[in-house]
Amino acid sequence: MFERLSDRLDGVLGTFRQRGVITEKMLGEGLREVRRALLEADVNYQVARDFLGKVEERAVGEDVLTSVKPGDQVVKIVHDELVELLGRDAAPLATAPVPPTVLMLVGLQGSGKTTTAAKLGRRLKTDGKTPALVACDPYRPAAADQLETLAGAIDVPLLARPEGEDMAALAKSAVEEARTSGVSHVVLDMAGRLQADEALMDELRRVKDEVGPHEVFLVADGMTGQEAVRIAEGFHETVGLTGVVLTKMDGDARGGAALSIYGVLGVPIRYVGVGERPEDLTVFEAERMAGRILQMGDIVGLVERAQQTIDLGETQKLEKKLLEGKGEFDLEDFLMSIQQIQKMGPLKGLLKMIPGVKSNMLEGADIDPKRVKHLEAIIQSMTPEERRKPKILNGSRRARIARGSGRPVHEVNRLLKQFQEMRKMMKHMGKLAPQLMRGGGPGDISQLIG
Repeated sequence: MFERLSDRLDGVLGTFRQRGVITEKMLGEGLREVRRALLEADVNYQVARDFLGKVEERAVGEDVLTSVKPGDQVVKIVHDELVELLGRDAAPLATAPVPPTVLMLVGLQGSGKTTTAAKLGRRLKTDGKTPALVACDPYRPAAADQLETLAGAIDVPLLARPEGEDMAALAKSAVEEARTSGVSHVVLDMAGRLQADEALMDELRRVKDEVGPHEVFLVADGMTGQEAVRIAEGFHETVGLTGVVLTKMDGDARGGAALSIYGVLGVPIRYVGVGERPEDLTVFEAERMAGRILQMGDIVGLVERAQQTIDLGETQKLEKKLLEGKGEFDLEDFLMSIQQIQKMGPLKGLLKMIPGVKSNMLEGADIDPKRVKHLEAIIQSMTPEERRKPKILNGSRRARIARGSGRPVHEVNRLLKQFQEMRKMMKHMGKLAPQLMRGGGPGDISQLIG
């Protein structure tokens, strides 16, 4: 996420940190590099100009140039202004006085509305709500089938399927059904177009007039830069957006959309899609995003992802086993820990969320997602007894495991050697071992696959 922009900013700000003294000339030269990085990331020109003006004004006005650590102060100012640029105070999701709360998703075709509808449904359900999804797209072939499949995967009901009605009629009948069936939130997946034409906008106006949604979210492709801002302007004029959901942010999005939308429209980013899985939707928080852009990490995001994906029952069983001395950490436990880490997403992305870990530190590391699968295959090729008692794994058994997993014998040997080192460490750590499994997992797994 924002990898190129992050690296450029880190390079410029790193130069500031290295200097014991910063003159106005140095500051000006550095901020020109920051401006260049922002424009290359497709940030709106006026937004970039205003942002740098505020940074320069504060840097000079707060006597930063004569302070003991001027570089750190400049970094702090850039961070604070980034938070303001992204929209400091994220409003909570609106709640209707009388259910259901209606969430209306709009956007162009291909932006990820249907997937986002399912992700929102899952998030609401995880938060103890009773959501339902509605396919309000009578035009795109198989749109309703796609949403029905996703709804089934997250065990959330689909209230209506299009049968020739227009979007307004579909939305109205679905909300009326929700009102009588105990649904707390209705997520309306509206139709899109390849471009925002008048016909689409007229239909969306009628939907808003008919159902009076409590939230209107634009689902926008985070890879599109300023184009996303232009699209947002059109929808905002038509239906009055209350928020934006940026999708496809798990790749190297340039950052233009995220850094421009609030500055241009005053419409906050509410959620960010960071993958294809139903759980890959995170609440957008400006403070955390600014920290990630400046490569300061996002430990809160890491903990939140762990809470959402890790099976607490499994970790508690391991905790009880280790604390009560009912057995040693074995390969069954190790397999479980690998699977738990996999649920949290790509390891490289997790490591970047740890404060102090920067992109350039991971360049030489061989963090191949396939290696985690290879570890899993090796352990699953063992018998239950071999997983519980790794000491019985002699040469012939290791050769059999290598054949069964499709991996060379030296990979089996390396896994077992490093597993033994990990087991010794966990013995020494005693009561800290369960915490290691819950909070230190990514680092330890990285040693095994690096």
